[in-house]
Amino acid sequence: MNYTVKSTASRSFRLYLDAVRIIITAALFLIGEIGFSQNKSAPVGKYVAINGMKMYYEVSGEGDPLIVLHGAYMNIPSMGKIIPMLAKNHKVYALEFQGHGRTNDINRPITYPNFAADVAAFMDAVGLIKTDVFGYSVGAEVGLQLAIRHPSKVNKLIAASVAYDLEGWQPEFKAVIPQMTVEMMVNTPFAEDYRKLAPNPDGFPALAEKLIALEKVPMAWEEDVKKLKTPVLVIAGDADVATLEHTVALFRILGGGVMGDMGKPLPSSRLAIMPATSHTAVINQPDLLIAFIEPFLKGETPKGFPGE
Repeated sequence: MNYTVKSTASRSFRLYLDAVRIIITAALFLIGEIGFSQNKSAPVGKYVAINGMKMYYEVSGEGDPLIVLHGAYMNIPSMGKIIPMLAKNHKVYALEFQGHGRTNDINRPITYPNFAADVAAFMDAVGLIKTDVFGYSVGAEVGLQLAIRHPSKVNKLIAASVAYDLEGWQPEFKAVIPQMTVEMMVNTPFAEDYRKLAPNPDGFPALAEKLIALEKVPMAWEEDVKKLKTPVLVIAGDADVATLEHTVALFRILGGGVMGDMGKPLPSSRLAIMPATSHTAVINQPDLLIAFIEPFLKGETPKGFPGE
């Protein structure tokens, strides 16, 4: 890669980080405006010992269980308003991954299978046999791995901003990955946000190093996805980090993309594309997300012509 391409990629990465900072700031503001203590959905924070760590999680709401999984460098507060909105109809278990939020880091690489194993162990520890799962970004990848590796534990999966293959990322993002460094990340709002909650306020560089390594690990899960029986709602922005072509390909692998109105039931998996939406803007549109998620979890479909 020549210097011009590297410079362009670096600028793109900085713009990406600026966008993430705006989203996190907005999400933290929204979470402060909700007034948890004034309703029955007030979250209760707890710790559970699993796989050598003390995982922090919050439980809120009533109803069927729903696990919520955040993105890289994020935590429960930075998921914003979607968690309390989901808690109106579900018993929500919001988790914080290894090294994120209030969960301590351990001497172990960060991988999607490791995180999926953590979620499975969490379910065993708190007595959840089977549950719906909503994941965003890295959380969506973990949800996909959970459904692949522990299918009996996942009822329905909502995967927002997800890919099943490294080649599915936008070319601009793939160009940035080799240039990612810990030094870049320690000067971002992520580092400041990390120190507010982390058991080890000085542990951010180690987390960044692990997450950068995660981006470089080969990811090719097509054959595993083909075997899935779990219904999946795939949500993506039309300017997301995964290409639209890749997102549609994922939906087709899951059995979607067929013609309706032909007397046959629609596939159990669904696809929702959010307009004018970048990767970091997906989680900041909770009203639109909830409009996709609730009908999927309830098994509701829009009505066609009479008799259809």
